[in-house]
Amino acid sequence: MIRGAHVVLYSSDAEADRTFLRDVLEFPFVDAGHDWLIFALPPTELAVHPSDVSAGYELFLMCDDVAVFISRMTERGVMCSELSVQRWGSVTHLTLPSGGTLGVYQPAHPSPLDAFA
Repeated sequence: MIRGAHVVLYSSDAEADRTFLRDVLEFPFVDAGHDWLIFALPPTELAVHPSDVSAGYELFLMCDDVAVFISRMTERGVMCSELSVQRWGSVTHLTLPSGGTLGVYQPAHPSPLDAFA
């Protein structure tokens, strides 16, 4: 019934963030017209966490080796936050050109995506 998800990042500098996603993270994309780039993302998980209110969303990208990811970003001039090891994985955050942040982590938890690997 559902064949995918469309994630929207709101940005104060959309052009710079699109360029970052295209050139630095090297996400495949299509131009939907007028330089409106839509990026393909790797397979995605969805988790529902308890909260006092039913509002809010977070986006984390997952990788196989967060230390290698941080090294590659450093080579490309992208600063990542200090690595934080949590029970669910090892996480860093990078800052997009617009000033927004994006979490990237190496999961320590089982993933339903493993069934498709």
